[in-house]
Amino acid sequence: MKFVSFTAQGRRSFGVVVGAGVHDLGARLGAVVPDLKTYLHALSLGMHFADPSGTTDFAAGEFGYDPVIPSPTKILCVGHNYEEHRRETERAPTAYPSIFGRFADTLIGHEASIVRPAVSQALDYEGELAVIVGRPGWRVPKDNALALVAGYTVANEASVRDWQRHTIQFTPGKNFLGTCPLGPALVTPDEVDGLDHRAITTTLNGQVVQKAVLGDMIFSIAEIIAYVSAFTPLAPGDVIVTGTPGGVGFKREPQLFMKPGDIVEVAVEGIGHLRNGVVDETGTT
Repeated sequence: MKFVSFTAQGRRSFGVVVGAGVHDLGARLGAVVPDLKTYLHALSLGMHFADPSGTTDFAAGEFGYDPVIPSPTKILCVGHNYEEHRRETERAPTAYPSIFGRFADTLIGHEASIVRPAVSQALDYEGELAVIVGRPGWRVPKDNALALVAGYTVANEASVRDWQRHTIQFTPGKNFLGTCPLGPALVTPDEVDGLDHRAITTTLNGQVVQKAVLGDMIFSIAEIIAYVSAFTPLAPGDVIVTGTPGGVGFKREPQLFMKPGDIVEVAVEGIGHLRNGVVDETGTT
């Protein structure tokens, strides 16, 4: 099954993908379950709902995509999790995944515009697989970790490289407003027959700039969940962004950064195709 968060007729909601349209669960479940994060939490508590599939309430073009989880409590990102990317950034191998955080207000949806901030022109792409947590977990063993997964989606963890490299801390360059597309849909694990063989590809204006298979990740999804849940409890709706392959723009010769008018697309085979334009920040003083 595929779930989306969306806006239609001036109202934010969530629902199930039906063809190219959406079946509106938010309208049916009302204020008790207003969004997809709350829906996942309710499921984790053992609540049962009617079969969520059904008629198409909004056809393609009648709704806009929001970030698939619009307001996650935690967004945890993994750095240097593909060997090619680790080598191109000249990072030493580590025994543990490199974890940093993002803020929820960095998220945008499919087809929304990534915002290049006024204070930088070093806006880089990072195509990634994202994991959406569906059950609470605290110090979860690796062998049980995948039981926490509600589904998978696609992320472009766009980074403002000069701000990222002001110091050894990543936080500023990873948290500008409107720099992290997430979606289009949450794809439940039963829809996915294994991940390791699936391709992840990033294109910029039609040119392939990143390509790998998910099995190239240094730390697996189960290992990441086990490690993260050892230091912080996970909750339904939390997002784990699992790392980007090699080919990032700031390590190219010459460097390749995103600029207004560009179109960047991230495709994960069997999970989704995330497409976004790029615009300059406006309205600042």
